Amino acid sequence: MKSVSDRPYSDPEKAPRRIMELVRAFEPIQDGRIYIEKINYPMIYQDKATPAEYWAGLEYAKDQGWLEYHESGTYVRMTQAGKDLFA
Repeated sequence: MKSVSDRPYSDPEKAPRRIMELVRAFEPIQDGRIYIEKINYPMIYQDKATPAEYWAGLEYAKDQGWLEYHESGTYVRMTQAGKDLFA
């Protein structure tokens, strides 16, 4: 059985910060959009976050006002607050 220390994204501060690192790593397309797969693939398949950890981090970043999540689920956009905090 895996311990909490084996799940770094179980820490509520780590997943949102990793998500914001990934958002900043990609050049936005039209209107500052970042396709969601540019974030979810590295988090889930490379960093080995669970879908629940990934989703909780995304929700946290959205709730903090760092990201706007489009209702279609296809992209996010970094807000000015997110740009200022993670500059």
